[in-house]
Amino acid sequence: MQVKFKVNGKAASVDVAPNTLLVHALRENLKLTGTHVGCDTAQCGACTVHVNGRAIKSCNTLAVQHNGAEITTIEGMAAADGTMHPMQAAFKECHGLQCGFCTPGMVMSAVDLCQNHPKASEGEIRELLEGNLCRCTGYQNIVKAVQQGHAAMAK
Repeated sequence: MQVKFKVNGKAASVDVAPNTLLVHALRENLKLTGTHVGCDTAQCGACTVHVNGRAIKSCNTLAVQHNGAEITTIEGMAAADGTMHPMQAAFKECHGLQCGFCTPGMVMSAVDLCQNHPKASEGEIRELLEGNLCRCTGYQNIVKAVQQGHAAMAK
């Protein structure tokens, strides 16, 4: 099936089988490998992308369901000149990453969290990131990064 969407601001078209997951269309057809495949069951959040401005887990949704959608992956978060998105910069500055596997999905979820919960407390941030797993950091620095990123996004 032919599926067309706008990915990171550019028109994209892929030929996929009807059962192709969005994560595989992004990674395999469009070579956007920043979106990771972790659990394949929507538990870990490594595959999180934005579809029409909303964070979703791309491992449990079909590519054909998003025909005509606007999709943003981690590769589309930085500015055209390469300047990191404020949330990406905050993760770097606060050392909100270690191995980096969860980081793209965590950043995508954090941006969505800040847009939809502008006054989230530390406890609420922890609760709202519950669907994103990190096996390395213990979340302390991730929460600090989200708080710092949120402050930078609000400017």
